Amino acid sequence: MSMDKAGDRRLDVLRAIVSDYVETQEPVGSKALVERHSLGVSAATIRNDMAVLEEEGLIRQPHTSAGRIPTDKGYRFFVDQIDQIKPLSAPERRAITEFFEQAVGLEDVMERTVRLLAHLTHQTAMIEFPAFSQSGLRHLELVPLGSGGAGATAATPVIKKVLAIVISLTGRVDQILVDLPTSLSENTLNELATPLENLFGETSTDQPDSSRTNQDIEAWLSTLSDPDTRESAQILAEAIATALAQGQAETRIVLAGMANLSRAGDFQDTLTPLVEALEEQVVLLNLFNEMREPEAVSVIIGQESGHEVLRDTAIVSSRYDATGASAAHVGVIGPTRMDYPGSMSAVRAVARYLSRFLHQ
Repeated sequence: MSMDKAGDRRLDVLRAIVSDYVETQEPVGSKALVERHSLGVSAATIRNDMAVLEEEGLIRQPHTSAGRIPTDKGYRFFVDQIDQIKPLSAPERRAITEFFEQAVGLEDVMERTVRLLAHLTHQTAMIEFPAFSQSGLRHLELVPLGSGGAGATAATPVIKKVLAIVISLTGRVDQILVDLPTSLSENTLNELATPLENLFGETSTDQPDSSRTNQDIEAWLSTLSDPDTRESAQILAEAIATALAQGQAETRIVLAGMANLSRAGDFQDTLTPLVEALEEQVVLLNLFNEMREPEAVSVIIGQESGHEVLRDTAIVSSRYDATGASAAHVGVIGPTRMDYPGSMSAVRAVARYLSRFLHQ
């Protein structure tokens, strides 16, 4: 569409058609445009503009004698003309901040994020877990168990089992029962806790270096003069390393607001395969893997996804960052008849707040 005076007016007509169709789900006619919008021209001029928009493939007539609805190309043109994403209101920003401040651990953050985004947009919200290159250690507790055995007294219990409570930077909590190869006193066990926490905690800065961590562990173990203590310390270190490696967030997606797909009324014939595809997550994960563009907000409309099951949907997403992890995506999926400006605003804001929170 040429952006001369007539082109600007046709863009206004297209915006009005998109706005009305998103709100009413009914084809839009020239009479309705005159009544609902201050376009400053006659109904005849609007009909001429609609004819041009239809020739250019931006709108179409679903039935004879019906009004017009936007095509995927029309939605794309509409979205591309959004030059500024409106900021959220102050109450909305405060609500987001409070929502994140109440979160405990990564799993809770992910769940809260999609619930919040589904509430803000009335769409189905989705978030991709960040892929951590290595989980760092936030806190370690070594709890003595099964005190007793040869040499044990009431004053100096001997420890053969330890419950290692490992809390990673991702918020994952692992409780590992460790059988010690040699007996330790409780004082010796307490003396091992701080160096172990420091060693694995240091790997959490920026991009962890596992080889450096291994070297540091070997160097620390060499400072332990007692062979029995050194052997037990090595077993504890291996258990912690295994827990942190297993604590790397797996590639998966959390969804919320699935009921919004049925409420929209746009997926009468395709709702079941769409829901099945979203629940299986493979399509979305593949799509996110292909989305590496640097835009603050990405919009994929209809057939642009390259997946037949998503042909009637629109996806609005943004990237977010977490310390020690590759960038991941958060966004919403709904019908192409979507409130694009509102969804783009909410997705961008939530992604920014989420990145800020995960870097704290």
